[in-house]
Amino acid sequence: MTIEQYWSWLENSFVGNIQAQQWYNGDIPQNLVGFINDKSNRIIGWATIRQLRVKSNLCSDQRIISICENSYDSSNEETQSFQPGWTNETIEEEYSSSIINAFKYSTSDELGTYSYTGQHGTYEGGGYVYEFRGPLSYMRTNLSSLNQLEWIDEHTRAVIIQLTLYNPNVQLLTSVTLLAEFLSTGGVFPSSSFQPIHFYSNSFFFIFHSITFSSFFKADYSFRI
Repeated sequence: MTIEQYWSWLENSFVGNIQAQQWYNGDIPQNLVGFINDKSNRIIGWATIRQLRVKSNLCSDQRIISICENSYDSSNEETQSFQPGWTNETIEEEYSSSIINAFKYSTSDELGTYSYTGQHGTYEGGGYVYEFRGPLSYMRTNLSSLNQLEWIDEHTRAVIIQLTLYNPNVQLLTSVTLLAEFLSTGGVFPSSSFQPIHFYSNSFFFIFHSITFSSFFKADYSFRI
């Protein structure tokens, strides 16, 4: 998988499914504000996408290559805040506060998040965050701007999407984490985690629903990318 393919999934599949859209016959969904597109699960709060980056380092022997791209480690994690486009220079173009904040580093204490372990590394709880808030058209516009500004680039090592869903029909809470790891050697490697919580954990229907829901979401994340 490439960065371009990840952006394609993010802009064309993911963002369109975190809000309830028209029914199959074109009818507008009623009383489904806050529900995702399956029209059964509701987002608690809002979805976030958090990026972790490495610092840009000069190579010891610059006759071959000037910039060295390192693997992620807490010691070389980038924690500086930037202007849109990962620049320190003053920019003339105006951007929304959501775009500006996506280039500012936040600590794990500020975000209330924890470290997360993937298949290729353990990632700290801080990072650069975009919140999926507002109308769908607004989020699509912001994602397009972030793509053009190369929010994900050669210094990106992990992108973590997190959301919590609640299904009122079966009183099921599900914590969803969609991780994409960007290795210094190239390639993007997705993985997912689903943590269901139910008030009646011995219910057979709860077990069946948990397996069905996580399988559907995982298939969408793995294969549509």
